[in-house]
Amino acid sequence: MAEQRVIIRTFANETEAYLAQAVLDANGIDSSLIRDDAGGMMPWLQWLHPIRLVVSEEDSALAVEILDTPPPPPQ
Repeated sequence: MAEQRVIIRTFANETEAYLAQAVLDANGIDSSLIRDDAGGMMPWLQWLHPIRLVVSEEDSALAVEILDTPPPPPQ
């Protein structure tokens, strides 16, 4: 049976989407981005179809918690 994947965030631009994906990757959570922008050739489509960040269902709660937790203050 295939692993269930869930959308945990949507983004209007690639920069924010890649940053969130990098944060999850740094914390050991595998994620994927789903984009409907003609393979990057029509980035304006991201306004109509936001980039979706997906993770496995079992990692979803931890992934949301990681993304919702503010970074620690600089020392």
